[in-house]
Amino acid sequence: MGNELIPPGGVEPINLREALEERYLSYALSTIMHRALPDVRDGLKPVHRRLLYAMRLLRLDPGAGFKKCARVVGDVIGKYHPHGDQAVYDALVRLAQDFAQRYPLVDGQGNFGNIDGDNAAAMRYTEARLTDVAKRLLDGLDENAVDFRETYDGEEKEPIVLPAGFPNLLANGSSGIAVGMATSIPPHNAAELCDAALYLIKNPRAETSELLQFVKGPDFPTGGLLVSDQASLLEAYETGRGGFRVRARWDVEDLGRGTWQIVVTEIPYQVQKSRLIEKIAELLQARKLPLLDDIRDESAEDVRVVLVPRSKNVDPALMMESLFKLTDLESRFPLNMNVLSRGRVPTVMGLKRALQEWLEHRKEVLVRRSEHRLAQIEHRLEVLEGYLIAYLNLDEVIRIIREEDEPKAELIRTFKLTDVQAEAILNMRLRSLRKLEEMEIRKEHAKLTEERDELIKLLGSDQRQWTRIGKEVAEIGKAFGPETELGRRHTDLAEAPEHDLGDIQQAMIEREPITVIVSEKGWIRALKGHQQDLSSLAFKQGDELKISFFAETTDKILVFSTGGKIFTIAADRLPGGRGHGEPIRLMVDMEEGQDVVECFVHKPGRKLLVASSEARGFVVAESDVVANTRKGKQVLNVSGPAEAKICVAADGDHVAVIGQNRKLLVFPLAQIAEMSRGRGVRLQRYRDGEISDAVVFKATEGLTWVDSSGRSFTRSLEELTDWRGDRAQAGRLPPTGFPRSNMFGRRTL
Repeated sequence: MGNELIPPGGVEPINLREALEERYLSYALSTIMHRALPDVRDGLKPVHRRLLYAMRLLRLDPGAGFKKCARVVGDVIGKYHPHGDQAVYDALVRLAQDFAQRYPLVDGQGNFGNIDGDNAAAMRYTEARLTDVAKRLLDGLDENAVDFRETYDGEEKEPIVLPAGFPNLLANGSSGIAVGMATSIPPHNAAELCDAALYLIKNPRAETSELLQFVKGPDFPTGGLLVSDQASLLEAYETGRGGFRVRARWDVEDLGRGTWQIVVTEIPYQVQKSRLIEKIAELLQARKLPLLDDIRDESAEDVRVVLVPRSKNVDPALMMESLFKLTDLESRFPLNMNVLSRGRVPTVMGLKRALQEWLEHRKEVLVRRSEHRLAQIEHRLEVLEGYLIAYLNLDEVIRIIREEDEPKAELIRTFKLTDVQAEAILNMRLRSLRKLEEMEIRKEHAKLTEERDELIKLLGSDQRQWTRIGKEVAEIGKAFGPETELGRRHTDLAEAPEHDLGDIQQAMIEREPITVIVSEKGWIRALKGHQQDLSSLAFKQGDELKISFFAETTDKILVFSTGGKIFTIAADRLPGGRGHGEPIRLMVDMEEGQDVVECFVHKPGRKLLVASSEARGFVVAESDVVANTRKGKQVLNVSGPAEAKICVAADGDHVAVIGQNRKLLVFPLAQIAEMSRGRGVRLQRYRDGEISDAVVFKATEGLTWVDSSGRSFTRSLEELTDWRGDRAQAGRLPPTGFPRSNMFGRRTL
């Protein structure tokens, strides 16, 4: 039967899909569990845990001397972590960097890299020992506080998790990419975490919002300013997912005589200073930061990056806002609190659950350490009781030891001793037989009995255990309190000043004069400078100049189409004046068959009069018509065959309208409604034909028109009495000398 099951040639066929699934799953689990995700209890990944454990066995305590990092790395990869030495050393270096770790776990001596992104020296040159924080994480390892497992080769033991007498997961943060999941946890302030943990011990049902009274947000080792609002903070800490906006800290340094410069003293977490300065210098060369003149790195031990403005009249806040928008002086740190719950299950958890699981672990450690201590005390009391019997019967004990062949059995039989007690008496030194020893034993017995009673009470009461944990947590909070150098908060909370988006965008454009040219067929371009003589301009065959006006590169250009839409184009995006430009309809989503009616510079606060060919129109505030997308903004509603025809500045108190029938009508502007969108009201009535032109003027200045030869004519309101009336009337033939084109003449909006 057995031979029938063996395939010919000894090759066993297997299902490829099943084999791949099984192998990939085991790889994924290995990466998740043993490499990328931290344990919620001690906040460490296996490589960090093994580093700290190896350093403890090397007796590299905070007060001890340093040892070469090569020795530490050798022990780690030889005994516990069968991976590359460089990867292990990189992990060790990061644990020692005060700009990477909020509370460093390794005290390094030598070159451990810097904030510019320079690498640490080779491991043969650097030395290390544990810090006080690491010691707190390891405290209790010898007291059966946690379980141990065999190492990869079965020759050593290593802890599955550390006792973690410090809220390391949240205090130091973590980041890692596993298979199909990742983690990203920013560092926090330990004193704030301890305050929140104490509140949680007293109020186990507390909401996340209550914990945020204590935890103000991330506290990065590199400082900076946190500009996230409270609502997004609450959501992030409740769900375990979100992000935080961090900005560089800066100050204005007065140089006298009205001149100043900006000094950046703290940069966002995990941003390399040298790369940041390179990026700003590149933007400066590309002329994308017109408010900035120069950048200098004057850093020594502390960060000091100097930003020199283009002129002393520049607004510092606006200049910094443009830098925040374009560079890593503002960065977003993601929150994805994906951790191993109880060391086994990858879970995304919020702030409350992360603190709860740490506290539950501390309780388990307390119980295990107490039980271990209790067992030690019981054993010692048993020995002491045996010693007392020996003192009370010293002569007999000496006789038995001297004369009996089996003294141990005889001692047990004669004095009813336990095996442990008999062994202890036999191992007792002669010098212990002095008279005072009995008093010492009785004193020690009483002291240990009292300690045993306390431990039994502690183990029997949940309330006592939480009280003890509360004291331990309060002690951590005090050791790393705000008055200590390491404990003071580095990252402050700040409100991001609300600058108008348009102001910021303008600040990023170099201000230069241009002349905008629009042709009859709707092609647009921008000539450098304000050019008066346009006679030499070249156009495509059959095309000619339609509109020209002066502008600056920081302006917004508004385009009014025959479809009644207004499109917005940034002046700095206009094609240069060397060629024929580009069709406007390609720059914006102008529909086929529609043309340009008017093109002009946007002036905030101004009002416009818009009208269709059938003489229906209204007044609209210019700020309401600026479009933020290529699709533009529908302002004047028109339906065929009518189309939008007039767009003039509503700067005045009277309107003059003339139709193709050469009838002129003047009426007060107040008779026209102000709207943001619609068909409008009738301006002039025609039996046939349509509107030809319209203009808004001030009664004090009178109505002006320009004839075909360029001569200007002005008529006062009194002189126009015959043509004055109400909106929607027919009007009368214009005064003598009015142009045959029925147009008031070109006006630049």
